[in-house]
Amino acid sequence: MTAKTFFGFEEILAKELQLLGAQQVEIGTRVVSFKGDKGFMYKANLALRTALKILKPIKTFKAHNDKALYEGIRAIDWSDYLTEHNTFLVETTLHSENFNHSQFVALKTKDAIVDQFRDLNGKRPSIDKDFPDLQIHVHIDRDNVTVSLDSSGASLHHRGYRTATNIAPINEVLAAGMLILSGWEGKSHFLDPMCGSGTILAEAAMIACNVPANINRKEFGFEKWKDWDAELFDNILESLLKKTREFHYTIKGYDKAPSAVAKAKDNIRNANLDEYVSVSNENFFDSKKETEGPLHMVFNPPYGERLDIDMERFYREIGDTLKQNYTNTNAWFITANLEALKFVGLKPSRKIKLFNGKLEARLVKYEMYEGSKKGKYLGEK
Repeated sequence: MTAKTFFGFEEILAKELQLLGAQQVEIGTRVVSFKGDKGFMYKANLALRTALKILKPIKTFKAHNDKALYEGIRAIDWSDYLTEHNTFLVETTLHSENFNHSQFVALKTKDAIVDQFRDLNGKRPSIDKDFPDLQIHVHIDRDNVTVSLDSSGASLHHRGYRTATNIAPINEVLAAGMLILSGWEGKSHFLDPMCGSGTILAEAAMIACNVPANINRKEFGFEKWKDWDAELFDNILESLLKKTREFHYTIKGYDKAPSAVAKAKDNIRNANLDEYVSVSNENFFDSKKETEGPLHMVFNPPYGERLDIDMERFYREIGDTLKQNYTNTNAWFITANLEALKFVGLKPSRKIKLFNGKLEARLVKYEMYEGSKKGKYLGEK
């Protein structure tokens, strides 16, 4: 199988897969391939935090042109996966000089499948772009064609808990990956000081309590497959839920917009995480660290792309607030405004290149020590 992910998350996804029990895990670009049985496919869809899709390859062949593509697709026995009463959708990923138009490849694939059914019994399955019974993925790399079934259906960032969002909510898989890269494991207090609609908070709580990432999803693509095994799925789900754990610290979110706070509370409630997460209407720049001991902070400050703010002043205030009010804190945030980082006035101890949508971004870490940095290295309090 193949798990698709975002740039920069390949290694953490590979580790997630290994911890779940996947075999022969191999890292690619934005993908990780692995081996597992049907039960593991169910488990991967339910539990992986940094996967966007789980694809199950059913055929590979070579094609230099559209005729060879058509014949290769048509050679697959589609009655194993579809009936003439079903609907399907074709998605494509192309890295080829011979094939450079995704809609053309999708159309050729559709024609080959439809023609096979029509020749057998005069009837054919139809295309449904919104709620297909089967999603087919065609990947062409030079002249190598891989045909896969999409076991996830809608992208796995659709966790199912988020009904209310703000202007530009962060993608759930991006939020989970940032948290994992930041080293968050639920072993300290947590704060998202600009929480928006609460996505980072929900993902942080699910990591802390080891709750399966997609527990709140309404359905997966494989539930419409011919070999769908509801009993096996229930057993896998039950075994994952037995591995949840208690969490003994606090997870807090602030936002200065009352509307954002209301949406965040709704989403946290939908995710059944409200006993672990509290959200309040506060301006981070007027706040102080409220907890004893180390604090883990992850947030997604607004970019100039979406909100009209004075960028220089805003990022300077982030740095000042961290410096003055948040000692003994590991603060991480993501920004696509690479210029603005100059105004924070602190030196990041880590910078990780990621993408937020199409925008190149950096996940940066600022370590706010208790006492002086020099003192830390000399073992002083």
